[in-house]
Amino acid sequence: MKKQTRRKFSSAFKAKVAIEAIKGQQTTAELAQKFELSQVVISRWKTEFLAGAGSVFDKSANQMNQMLTLRSCMRRPWATQGGK
Repeated sequence: MKKQTRRKFSSAFKAKVAIEAIKGQQTTAELAQKFELSQVVISRWKTEFLAGAGSVFDKSANQMNQMLTLRSCMRRPWATQGGK
């Protein structure tokens, strides 16, 4: 029996899922099925996203680069990332 490796997700993918959860257009259960994730993981990512939302307005170059990366990922819905 092979040992399963833990899936790793990019920050952009986590943000995408969190934003979908915040929008509220689908239930957490529906999002969990759509992204093949646990509802608990989605709730955790949503909480973390909201907790760090204030840092969006910080002016550091590193954070600006992260935001630009996130924006580019959100504009390309065909470029999905994730476990499979």
